[in-house]
Amino acid sequence: MSALPANTKDIRIGWIGTGVMGVSMCGHLMAAGHPATVFNRTRAKAQPLLDKGAHWAESPRAVAQASDVVFTIVGYPADVRRVYFETDGVLAGLKPGAIAVDMTTTSPSLAVEIYEAAKKQGAQALDAPVSGGDVGAKNAALSIMVGGEAEVFAAVKPLFERMGRIIMHQGAAGAGQHTKMCNQIVIAGSMIGVCESLLYATRAGLDPQAVLGAISKGAAGCWSLENLAPRILKGDFAPGFMIDHFVKDMGIALEESKRMGISLPGLALVEGLYAEAAREGHGKDGTQALFLALKKLSGL
Repeated sequence: MSALPANTKDIRIGWIGTGVMGVSMCGHLMAAGHPATVFNRTRAKAQPLLDKGAHWAESPRAVAQASDVVFTIVGYPADVRRVYFETDGVLAGLKPGAIAVDMTTTSPSLAVEIYEAAKKQGAQALDAPVSGGDVGAKNAALSIMVGGEAEVFAAVKPLFERMGRIIMHQGAAGAGQHTKMCNQIVIAGSMIGVCESLLYATRAGLDPQAVLGAISKGAAGCWSLENLAPRILKGDFAPGFMIDHFVKDMGIALEESKRMGISLPGLALVEGLYAEAAREGHGKDGTQALFLALKKLSGL
């Protein structure tokens, strides 16, 4: 079991990964009064947190040594493995009773591996991927899907509540990542629907903004239609969540589905379209940039 301070506000947090989402998420915890120690591969990206009083650490290990709860949100499974398992990684500095929380979307098997490694040294780990993109991170409105021991989840939940509105324990280690795969499968389908709908509206000579007004509040309503379709119409393809990362997530889901013996042909189709968008140079754009790849395919 964890050994966190009895007073929640006395919990010292560590944060590794201060990208588009991480900088906002850590900022919410700091605003709640938690002392923070941070690390990022590019120090400049952590500067907004340093300006607010966060302490800089030279490695993930140093972050863990200074913290009661260490949060990580990096890019890819390989990044997660390095952050946790290398000589200067989180596990090398994680103290007995401390908790590591990986909020990266990564493979369920890696989440279990981190959990088991933490347990061996008297610490704990949760996998807690999120949904909501940059907007959800900025507004502390994320959905957080958590795998790990129920008692540890309960101990960390007050911290999660500073970052999200929907926080749910999904089961044992790895269950949070499996739930995130379910989330990404739904988003994959909804995003292709949003983009093709706007292409159809354009070709039909409709006013796309009026179309959105008509369909976004009905049965077609969804997060992507409400939040990303308006960005498409404005020509805003900046990443709330990058295509490269979404391709990674869909790859994990397809790999897991194959391991479980199920077929997801719709996901495979969308993954192929997104991979093409990445090859067209949109990998660092937001997921809404699928519209550009489909527009090109349609000759528009």
